Amino acid sequence: MLHSIVTLIVDTVAGLFAVVLLVRFWMQVVRVRPPMTVAHFTFKLSDWLVKPLRRVVPGVGGYDWASLLGALLVAFLSVMLTVWLFFSLPVQLVLLLALLRFIQWIFYGFMGLIIIEVIFSWVNPHAPLAPFIGALTEPLLRPLRRVLPLIGNIDLSPLVALLLLQIGLRLVSAILPGLA
Repeated sequence: MLHSIVTLIVDTVAGLFAVVLLVRFWMQVVRVRPPMTVAHFTFKLSDWLVKPLRRVVPGVGGYDWASLLGALLVAFLSVMLTVWLFFSLPVQLVLLLALLRFIQWIFYGFMGLIIIEVIFSWVNPHAPLAPFIGALTEPLLRPLRRVLPLIGNIDLSPLVALLLLQIGLRLVSAILPGLA
């Protein structure tokens, strides 16, 4: 019982913090400037970790590798807190579990962005955050939009992207069976 409570708390906090770090990295990959409120929230929440990591891992190629490394460190720490404290596992297995959790967060993050974009397109396509979310999902959806035609003026590329991300998530989890 205690393990499940600790796991719930650690996974929730670590997952939300990792999403902020991954969005920070992805914003630089896509070269999108976030709205001021999103930027302020993202940078204020993650600067305490990213700035010291930049001394170790500088930005190369215009990418904020420190944010990506920070998300990986958060995955490692969350696995350590939820698994290693309660079970005696070898460090190699903890590292594999952390890598799996990190990759899962990336897949879930992309799925979340696509779902948010779809909701914006249905509810309020002119919402202030809609262009920002659209810019974040465009690299994922653009290749699919080239292949899939509009059907009845409806874009099915988000649905196909979600399906492909689900397949990718299952493949990654199948690489390390029993760990997911």
